[in-house]
Amino acid sequence: MPSVLRTVFALPLRALTWLGGQGTRAVAAIAFIAVAVPPLGALLRPYVTEAILCLLCISFMRVDLVALYGHLRRPALIASATAWTTIGVPLIVGLVAHGFGLDRSSPGLFLALMLQGMASPMMAAPALAALMGLDATLPLVTLVTATALVPFTASLFASLFLGGMLSISPLALGAKLLAILAASLVGATAIRWIFGAEAIQRHKRPIDGFNILILLVFAAAVMGDVAHDFVADPLFTIGVALLAFAVYFTLLIVTTLIFRRAGTERAFAVGLMVSQRNLGLMLAATAGALPATTWLYFALTQFPIHLAPYLLTPIARRLTARAQSTAIVEPT
Repeated sequence: MPSVLRTVFALPLRALTWLGGQGTRAVAAIAFIAVAVPPLGALLRPYVTEAILCLLCISFMRVDLVALYGHLRRPALIASATAWTTIGVPLIVGLVAHGFGLDRSSPGLFLALMLQGMASPMMAAPALAALMGLDATLPLVTLVTATALVPFTASLFASLFLGGMLSISPLALGAKLLAILAASLVGATAIRWIFGAEAIQRHKRPIDGFNILILLVFAAAVMGDVAHDFVADPLFTIGVALLAFAVYFTLLIVTTLIFRRAGTERAFAVGLMVSQRNLGLMLAATAGALPATTWLYFALTQFPIHLAPYLLTPIARRLTARAQSTAIVEPT
């Protein structure tokens, strides 16, 4: 019987290991699968909150606490990156969107942009940076600090910019974000305690594969109606998609320029993290009670989120190679 059980579990484990080895290619394919199979989105939409909790739990589970404490010795850079992603980004997004009158002309789009700006970076952002060959240390530490602050900063900016646009109060939004993050952290801590950090590291590839499957659940749930929306109003859908790409790459480029003095490779990794906003966390906190235009924007942001790591990998590898060659020629 034990040999039968090993055989039964070996097949899915090998499949997950193979999937985890596909890296950014698999992440990019998710967006197209989610749009191409609308029934999958209808089937998985009720489980979007569970998918988000699972993604958060996996990310917390894989945090190297020893390395985290060690990298906190550079508090100035971490504090500036945290302040930029939690305060600078939502403040600038809110002021620009309000300046263009988007809160009056398209409240649903304004709400989407604000929730995007208020969100913490995606928990998968450091892993994506690592898959691209970048040093994910600074993004990881900044992600932890920004995620810890987001229940409070999101509540603040919701009260400043959103007024009655949300179905819940700013304080309730902050409380729900805190509860979601706390539940994920408790779950991750329990998994680390039961299985140990060494086992988690040893099974890195199958865990990557499982993470990709959960990303598919989330993307399909969010993007299931994109094809229908495109047929109903192609020009508007294309316009929203272009806006999603523009916001993504603007955040990436501006952040890289702001932090370029820390090194181009490190600045690019931070830019990647800042541009990958955790909209799923906001969906979970608001229970998906959002206007149709907000849902559409959230769905279309999945294209740059999933495609950019694959498209930008050659640039990331050149930056990494340049940083390594510079480190070699510099005198010790």
